[in-house]
Amino acid sequence: MIGGRGPRPLPGDSSVSFSFNPLGSGAAWTRHQGSSPSPFDALDRHRLAGPSGSHPLHLVRPEELVRPVGGPLQGSVEVSGPARVGEAISGRVRVTPAEDIRARDAVLRLVGLKLVEQRRSESHRNAATNTTTTEEWVEADGQLFEQLPFTDPPIPAVLPAGTAFDTAFTVPAPRLGPPSAHLGEAIVAWAIDVRWDVALHEDPFVACLVPVLQHPDLIRAGVGEQGGLAMLDTYAAPGGATVSITTPLPASPGTQLGVRAVWPAAPDGNVRVELHRRTNAPNGVEGILASMALPSGSLRGGADASLAIPADCAPSFDGAGLEITYVVRVLVDRRLRMDAAIERPVAIA
Repeated sequence: MIGGRGPRPLPGDSSVSFSFNPLGSGAAWTRHQGSSPSPFDALDRHRLAGPSGSHPLHLVRPEELVRPVGGPLQGSVEVSGPARVGEAISGRVRVTPAEDIRARDAVLRLVGLKLVEQRRSESHRNAATNTTTTEEWVEADGQLFEQLPFTDPPIPAVLPAGTAFDTAFTVPAPRLGPPSAHLGEAIVAWAIDVRWDVALHEDPFVACLVPVLQHPDLIRAGVGEQGGLAMLDTYAAPGGATVSITTPLPASPGTQLGVRAVWPAAPDGNVRVELHRRTNAPNGVEGILASMALPSGSLRGGADASLAIPADCAPSFDGAGLEITYVVRVLVDRRLRMDAAIERPVAIA
């Protein structure tokens, strides 16, 4: 049957995860697992779960997710390299079945995965003691948000055992994205999947992860939430303040982001310029990626800062129900008073 298929239990697996029981006394031992559909089901599902407050996806690489072969096949899908949103994906399919394959249909697909951490809880009532305890944990569950079939190249539905099949392909990358991204609390990944629809049996397939990069022109065009104001050289903030980006936009991971802030009415206090990331992932948190301290009062006449963008920073994007955005925040830490701050969006690709 063509379509997403959940992972199967691993024989002999004895993994456990730990969670803290806030209503009980101490730590509770429990057993949980996440899920991810085929062909993104190569990983032990217990690695997709963890205790309350954890982020199990932080330790998962997208390359670990894709199962390259399923069923009585030998072979592979190979791609020529990373693709960009709106461009083309080229590669080659090579397979040799170990058994006769007689399928109703066969197709090459581009499939997109959204794998997202979720906070879970479960209450347990002890009738003997008349007490209720609550177990909390985090698990990552995936779904295929995109399944794009292609009729070219044609894939034979019938392959006799031992018959080698070899073909090149060129297919379009997702027109508007989203790009591949590891948000920390969520993963967006793409794969080329060649699958045979066999009645009443598991579908044989070969698959390969395809990194899809964000296209700078998409951001420059202001598509979605990642462009627009985030691409302005100078951004006007309240109170006559301006925050300018002095390096090219969209900014690139692994480079320095140049910032010039002018805030004539800035109060006295310690000054920091920060790069923040924000996401709508259910288990996501706002993070400060870079920070630089400046002298008190320096903002009134204009001050410059340089912020190091982490090399593994996910691109700005919105799609598949997820988004990640970045802001430069200029903050004045006022003693015994609430901090004063101005901020502006910034695009990273």
